[in-house]
Amino acid sequence: MQGLRRYPNDVVRLDLTSPSPTSTTSMTNNLSIDGEESTETKIQRLISEHPVIIFSRSSCCMCHVMRKLLATIGVHPTVIELDDHEISALPLSDHDDADSPRSPAAPAVFIGGTCVGGLESLFALHLSGHLVPKLVEVGALWV
Repeated sequence: MQGLRRYPNDVVRLDLTSPSPTSTTSMTNNLSIDGEESTETKIQRLISEHPVIIFSRSSCCMCHVMRKLLATIGVHPTVIELDDHEISALPLSDHDDADSPRSPAAPAVFIGGTCVGGLESLFALHLSGHLVPKLVEVGALWV
């Protein structure tokens, strides 16, 4: 993880790749406790540390819609933009078939450490009336 950059609209760009041995970046600039963490470990740690987190590709319009939906409800999720090679490190959601070939989906939203899925799944959860109770349950929303 090389560093953290802030972009417009409160998007944070977090480089999850391991620092090179010749890197001049000091370890104090890393958000990681262990500078030698793998990308998968860093993603798992971020998921466990944030009640609502969205992993996205840069300039993803679906991520923008997800953020707007959650903001309308009163939740401001952590948004992490991943590079294409980092997308494959996202954990499979419960409804993904482990035997089928995987084409990683982004954006992916995690609520309370559980993968909800993409935009369609988030809207389905909202329309069914289960999104707000789930957000309250994980402490992301107070009612």
